[in-house]
Amino acid sequence: MSLPEFVSRCGGGWRIAVWVQPGASRSEVVGVYQQCVRIRLCAPAVDNKANKALVAFVADALKVKKGQVSIESGRSARRKTLALDAAAAPDWIGLSPAGCPR
Repeated sequence: MSLPEFVSRCGGGWRIAVWVQPGASRSEVVGVYQQCVRIRLCAPAVDNKANKALVAFVADALKVKKGQVSIESGRSARRKTLALDAAAAPDWIGLSPAGCPR
């Protein structure tokens, strides 16, 4: 099985390249942009709210615990790299527009 272009294997986990658009009318995956999964979030980019919402959204989409997802880089940027602490590959369909949980 091939990985989506925004996912890479790193050690015992995974790295996910994300492009975030905070302050949207609803939270959803909208596609791929510059080799990143593009995610719109309802949460504003104020007081770390969008980052917390992103972690929760991705965990829900991949059906993993929130504690397994963390922001590795880009805390104050739209382009972020998330770390997923999971030995087995999750179902990446959760990060496709058709498989989006919300």
